[in-house]
Amino acid sequence: MSLPLPLITVAGTPAECGAAYGAVAEALVGENVALYLRRFHDQAGLDQAAVRAAGAVYRGTTRAVHPRIAEMLDGVAEGAGVHVDEVYALNARTELIYGTQPDGGCTAAGVLDTHTAGGHLLLGQNWDWHPAQREAMVVLQTTDERGHTIITLAEAGMLAKAGLNSAGLGVCLNLLGCDRDGTVAGGVPYHVVVRAVLETDHLGGALKVACRTPRNASLNLLLGQAHEAGGEIIDLELAPGEVGWLHPVDGVLTHANHFETALPIHDRAKDLGGATLFRSARARRLLAEAAAARKVTEDDLVAVFRDHAGYPSAICRHVDERDEPLERSETVYSVLLDLDERRFGIAAGPPCGHEYAFISLR
Repeated sequence: MSLPLPLITVAGTPAECGAAYGAVAEALVGENVALYLRRFHDQAGLDQAAVRAAGAVYRGTTRAVHPRIAEMLDGVAEGAGVHVDEVYALNARTELIYGTQPDGGCTAAGVLDTHTAGGHLLLGQNWDWHPAQREAMVVLQTTDERGHTIITLAEAGMLAKAGLNSAGLGVCLNLLGCDRDGTVAGGVPYHVVVRAVLETDHLGGALKVACRTPRNASLNLLLGQAHEAGGEIIDLELAPGEVGWLHPVDGVLTHANHFETALPIHDRAKDLGGATLFRSARARRLLAEAAAARKVTEDDLVAVFRDHAGYPSAICRHVDERDEPLERSETVYSVLLDLDERRFGIAAGPPCGHEYAFISLR
């Protein structure tokens, strides 16, 4: 089965990878920048000059903290013929529309290899966002000059979302919100943090990168790495200046869009409510029987990601036509990762109506 969106494969130094990506995806990057310029204006009141000014700030912080990623983003701008500061603003879209997001989506799940039928460590997630985003997405595969390969879902012009690398390390992600968001100067964009994690070749290194990178928006990272001696999964709840972590229980770890650790922050989910308050717990329950038998399969994860309890704001999210147009959300894509096989699977969303297609780094 073919992938439901373009696969872009590039190789070389970070600058070369970025330039090649930008050139191949020129039209998509331009469309995505235009889409977000409208969103920045309509949701956050930012005109193009303000967006570029913010992008310039994030370019500076990215170059200071993660210079190789900055080289790649500079290359994307050059290859796509897009203003470089707009590319950085695109990668900082979470920060620029802070406080304007509706009830978030995204439900992530991971299962240890000790609890799967095939003995492989599995991660996956539904990625929920505005349905207009579906047409400006790619699967990006990069191999750098060191031979390190990453394959990830990405909004065109960005460098990462859910994905895995050739070291068997994978990541899924969820939007979080708290009272510290937008209050810290000098942060690195949310999506740059995700890419920096995938640039590492071991779980300890990924945790160092995630915890040490300064940030001014909250995010959740569900991280795992396969190993012949047995893999490992951990979840990081990252807020500006704070980190919480969760470990698997009975082989399973799930997360949605609210904090589950006792950090000294005010979780915006307490003000907004919504489906996040049940989705993570429901995903755990749906996996519990198979996990207890140590027989979780990819099909079990697919069943979770197709679950409609609480429809339309379910794990498998559908558009609620009663929402304002800018606030509409659905599962745009669903991702499955087999970290032992270095296997990346993706289905168009909502996944209840689509099959998963797979590619493998092996």
